[in-house]
Amino acid sequence: MIFVTDASGLATFTSPDWTRVTGQAPADAAGTGWLSVVHEDDRETARAILAEATRLRAEFSLCYRLCTVGGTPIWVHAGAVPSFGPPDTTFLGFFGSISEAEPGSAQAASGAVGRYQPLPPPDALQGTVLERVADHLLYAHALIDADGAKEVLPPIREALMRIGRALARAQQDGGTGSLN
Repeated sequence: MIFVTDASGLATFTSPDWTRVTGQAPADAAGTGWLSVVHEDDRETARAILAEATRLRAEFSLCYRLCTVGGTPIWVHAGAVPSFGPPDTTFLGFFGSISEAEPGSAQAASGAVGRYQPLPPPDALQGTVLERVADHLLYAHALIDADGAKEVLPPIREALMRIGRALARAQQDGGTGSLN
């Protein structure tokens, strides 16, 4: 599941997978609406990690329970990287991914600011072409960041920014998204 926020940390895009898993429409997930489908015991942790990451404009990772359409909570790993654009590297928000975790992989919600550690992408990615590209770019970002080859991160961040804008525009227009 892909998500995009604005510079205030408010959700501006959630992928169709979000709706499929949670039953929450994109309009209802917008802003801080997505918190309503986070398990009540995990909401404050999720809110605090996102607030701190937004304040620092830094990547983050988060593990929490997400309530599904049927009401059953599942553990998920979420994380995002900051998106910067011109002029003067203006902070635009976050571009992130959420993946279902193995059952029993966590006991309590937790997170960290300053490091994005996604789960490896699944063999059969779902979603639109742009959502699948975003998943791969987010994974590439984490691998490059861990390897120390920081000089190749700016073009990946630029691509993530463009994809995030296209996805948000498509969701507002009711389309599937395109970089054209």
